[in-house]
Amino acid sequence: MSDTSDEVAGPDAGSGGLVEQPHRAVGHAVSASLAVALEVAPVEEPTPRERRRRKRRDRVRPRTISIRRLSKAELNRGRLLYPETDYWKPKTRADCQTIERPCPYVSCKYHLYIDVNPDRGAIKLNFPDLEVWEMTETCALDVAERGGITLEEVGEIMNLTRERVRQVETSGILALARAQGVDRLKDYV
Repeated sequence: MSDTSDEVAGPDAGSGGLVEQPHRAVGHAVSASLAVALEVAPVEEPTPRERRRRKRRDRVRPRTISIRRLSKAELNRGRLLYPETDYWKPKTRADCQTIERPCPYVSCKYHLYIDVNPDRGAIKLNFPDLEVWEMTETCALDVAERGGITLEEVGEIMNLTRERVRQVETSGILALARAQGVDRLKDYV
């Protein structure tokens, strides 16, 4: 006989007097003891570091579309589907502040949905899994007006890691320092 069954004598036991039945009593005791053990065991909260790692794993990475890799047929199809029309869009921050959020003007250089590389013409979709109206923050100028925020918060807004945000910040500060040095040279020229 197997370990998961009991032999029980009963009226319909037949010639041997034993009937094979499933092992129910022990099964309930085992599952009940597991339930008690699970209730007693404290649920460990993940550390902040583990939470950040989970967020990064769950986050969809930005996707870049290279214009050079598109065929002429795809480029022509894009021109036909989305012709360049002259429509009103905000040109100053004052125009932009009164517009409802999320901002519908994805072509604005301060919009967080896409980035266009001016040298290569590549389009980077920062949030390929979201539509524009699903984003919580859409304008970099709105974020800048709020004041100082942490690298982690900037990373969530821009779909970057905290380390990458730090690298961009450092390169921006260095570029500003070089630009100030150029202004001093203009006085001598």
